[in-house]
Amino acid sequence: MTALSAPVGVPLITSAADALRVADEVAAEIRRTSVERELTGTLPIEELQLVSRSGLLGIGVPAVVGGPDLARSVIVEVIRRLARADSAVAQLLLAHFVLSEGISGLGDAEPAATIYRDILAGAQLGNATVERGTKRSVDRTTTVRATDSGWVLDGTKYYATGTLGASWIAVAATVADSDPVSTATVFVRPTDPGVTLQLDKWSSFGQRGTASGQVVFAEVPVEDVYVLDEGPAVDPATADPAILGAYDQAIHAAVDIGIARAALEDGAEFIRTRSRPWFEAGVESADQEPHVVRRIGELTARLYALEALLARGTDLIDVARAEDELTRDSAAAASLQVAAAKSLAQELAVEIASGIFELTGASATDTQFALDRHWRNVRVHSLHDPARWKYVHLGNHTLHGTRPPRLGVLL
Repeated sequence: MTALSAPVGVPLITSAADALRVADEVAAEIRRTSVERELTGTLPIEELQLVSRSGLLGIGVPAVVGGPDLARSVIVEVIRRLARADSAVAQLLLAHFVLSEGISGLGDAEPAATIYRDILAGAQLGNATVERGTKRSVDRTTTVRATDSGWVLDGTKYYATGTLGASWIAVAATVADSDPVSTATVFVRPTDPGVTLQLDKWSSFGQRGTASGQVVFAEVPVEDVYVLDEGPAVDPATADPAILGAYDQAIHAAVDIGIARAALEDGAEFIRTRSRPWFEAGVESADQEPHVVRRIGELTARLYALEALLARGTDLIDVARAEDELTRDSAAAASLQVAAAKSLAQELAVEIASGIFELTGASATDTQFALDRHWRNVRVHSLHDPARWKYVHLGNHTLHGTRPPRLGVLL
């Protein structure tokens, strides 16, 4: 296939330095109005459009279709910087980069060629994977069935993060009447007949700006090329090694860690400019109170540890991706390191976002400052998957040398 170039108006970012520079510029603009959006309940639609126009959505597109295929560590760092500015925007883009990676094995074949071309033009991918009312989170009642003219998709999905602002939605479905049961990823557009977005059905106390509500698919016609039949479920013990799960989890960790840095920085600014010292301290300002200084230092050390763990994990993802043939050892090494970062972020990022209030004082709880958004957002997002199972896999590896199961999102 002839190499593509980004259309006029959407720059093609070709280096890590440029990607991080643009991410910082976009983050600065997004951060400027983040409190206002929180207080008014305004969804970050304009902010997503800003990201789209910046060219950041295309930085992971494979070279075979004209993309820069930047290191995954760079993409994770971009997400961390955006999360520091507005965690909703960062989480809304998580599915985009994971799905873009997920179809990379197709090369320049369809539907990847069309989807990548749209991404280079600024298109965002969204997800519709998880459902409510099933026994397990991985169960699917959404089906795609073959017809004489193609396929038809039916079902309802919840936690559809990334659908807000998306040009394409990747839907996890079961192939109707398949025996053994096969699964499929189905790509549809939000504007397709039978697709109904009900994103206002999201009432969580955190990450409100993601509008991770509901999407209904009612007899949606789908062309053959947009149905990727993945076959029956594979045994995690014997499946081929993969790095997609570690990459997914690294981006999730980046959201939590980005929130933690924003909470610490905003808390420190409040202490410097607004908090009053405790009278026993005998100092003129709260930022000179020794107990405050020490606790801020403790929270800073926790943040540094999280950022270092994440950086090491994403470096290992890049190492694994660079191999001519991915090995179980390299995939496991990346998965375990990222699992450690994600697990500790669930604890330490929450501690940081909560701990600042011990030092800022009661005045910091005033709604006008919206400092509570950091705790609410990281508390909600950190519940995406349980750290307890990651610790089990880490423990088994240390005790027995056991590689983690290849479960995709869990490690």
